[in-house]
Amino acid sequence: MPVRFRILGSGSNGNAALLTTDDSRVLVDAGFSARRLGEMLAAAGESLARIDAIFLTHEHGDHASGLSGLAKHPHIRVFANNGTAQAVQRSLKHRANWQVFETGATFRFRDLEVSAFSVPHDAQDPVGFFISHGHEGDLFAPRRTLAWLTDLGHAPQHVRERVRDADVLVIEANYCPRLLEADTKRPWSVKQRINGRHGHLSNDAARELLQSVASPRWRHVFFAHLSRDCNSPAAVEAACGPALAALRCNFSVVAPGEGSAAFEF
Repeated sequence: MPVRFRILGSGSNGNAALLTTDDSRVLVDAGFSARRLGEMLAAAGESLARIDAIFLTHEHGDHASGLSGLAKHPHIRVFANNGTAQAVQRSLKHRANWQVFETGATFRFRDLEVSAFSVPHDAQDPVGFFISHGHEGDLFAPRRTLAWLTDLGHAPQHVRERVRDADVLVIEANYCPRLLEADTKRPWSVKQRINGRHGHLSNDAARELLQSVASPRWRHVFFAHLSRDCNSPAAVEAACGPALAALRCNFSVVAPGEGSAAFEF
């Protein structure tokens, strides 16, 4: 029973990924309009009608804006902590099908086990996810794991421990410090927010995290949430590629506004 994963779209203007198993079809974040999400899912051979749940990291529009158009899909369960659920619900005209979890706790959804861990970002109660399927030592349904780690200004020790056991890691590489400094579109205050301890991970910070953990379990690393103006796939590869090459770990860089190929593990 393989786990299938693909990033539908990623970047400062929207983020969403699709995770499917034999029993579950889940979106991790829904930061595009419902219409756009439907188009992305159709390209992946799926539809909103077949989505079972959404796991929300936090309330910012580039992660949660799709919920406003899901009134026609009340079957979709929306998993979020209380702070995120309240913040998103205030902007909705309908009542989402909330399934509230506690940050730091583990919950189950069908054949998935999900741990939500806190991350430092300027939102109500932002989280990353560690999602597992199957069981350790089971030959017929071996344990497969995915860590989702975007929108954080730095990586505390508990975050590093959570990503150590992932087979697949999605990590933010939001900006290149040199390109952010040279950017003329953003005022100084916004630049300070981006590179602050509750902002976003730079390419250099992503590399340092990878090197500090250096897990032999990683099978594939996806670099996501790249800034269109202040980063590029080439800059991410130059900063982080050698570190993963040393670990003999494959990786993909998701270009701003684009998605990834399907990955099965």
